[in-house]
Amino acid sequence: MFESLKKKLSSTVGKITDKLSKEEEEAKKSEDQDKSEAAQKAGKTDTKKAPKSEVKQEEKSEKRKEKSDTKEPEQEDSLSEEMEPSEKEKKGLLSFVRHKTISEKDVDDILFELEMSLLEGDVALEVAEEIINSVKEDLVGRKIKRKSDVSEFTKEALKNAISKILEVDSQNIDELIQLKQKQGEPLKIMFVGINGTGKTTTIAKIATHFMEKGYKPVMAASDTFRAGAIEQLTHHADKIGVKIIKHKKGADPAAVAFDAVEHAKAKQKELVLVDTAGRMQTNVNLMDEMKKIQRIIKPDLILFVGDALTGNDAVEQARKFDDTVGVDGIILTKADADAKGGAALSIGHVINKPILFLGTGQSYSDIMEFKPEWMVEQVFGE
Repeated sequence: MFESLKKKLSSTVGKITDKLSKEEEEAKKSEDQDKSEAAQKAGKTDTKKAPKSEVKQEEKSEKRKEKSDTKEPEQEDSLSEEMEPSEKEKKGLLSFVRHKTISEKDVDDILFELEMSLLEGDVALEVAEEIINSVKEDLVGRKIKRKSDVSEFTKEALKNAISKILEVDSQNIDELIQLKQKQGEPLKIMFVGINGTGKTTTIAKIATHFMEKGYKPVMAASDTFRAGAIEQLTHHADKIGVKIIKHKKGADPAAVAFDAVEHAKAKQKELVLVDTAGRMQTNVNLMDEMKKIQRIIKPDLILFVGDALTGNDAVEQARKFDDTVGVDGIILTKADADAKGGAALSIGHVINKPILFLGTGQSYSDIMEFKPEWMVEQVFGE
């Protein structure tokens, strides 16, 4: 799951590490070269003058002895002056190797590549930009002492950026159910989204999820626009053993939802799960029907169901539904087949609403509660 996103982030860690490590190696080579040149220069100074004869050599030797106390310090000072620039340069290079400070120039090109790569992976533009800015802010100015620091700091900065993107205030549905129980009311959840995203199957999965926790749900077939939708939801309800409230094709969707709520109250059921027509945002009549359902039953939660594989399309659909009726949470289907991870990373941040569940397969039990830290582990884990 999210393999492509994982590779992109891992590649960025590798590229930044390699770039700074290459600079370190070049600095070390320069340092070694300077040491070699300094050693050669010192050797030439010691052997610069050779004796012309035995006699002269003895005379010079005597003279050296006589003048050793005064001349040697001068020679040392001279040698020190000759070596000083090289020593300074060597210390500077050593300081670079041991205490390199990461600059914008070190990371700009690589982070630009990451941004383009994220956009190609269906990450929303505003999300990609925020990730890059966050990583740059964390990395630039940091001092590194060894190669492993670069990898560690870069991974940490990316993790930090992804975690920030996924940080959206969430709601605990179990707590909401218990709160409604105290009020003698069922929790009413309305599902919205376009056709083909797996909305009716998702409703059956949500029903199964809460039945396993001991709750009793009822389904409302409020997608009366298509006879096939009523049949499909009925099929799921029969398979998992859940009561379904339905009317004929063309009936008032709000009336179906109202009847389901009344049934839940009468039978003391904790959940009402309301299906709605898979609307295209441009269909004014269907949008008005959805608003009417909302007005009549006053749902506690409106959950958008989107297909993770559609990437930015799912993000835009969620944005438009949120503008129309207000979305409280998100369910992404087909997350198990989503290699890119663009929708999962972007959708909650764009509309500032939490992802609550992920569909992870074909069976009714293939649904999981979404946790931001789980996704971080998915893209950064081994």
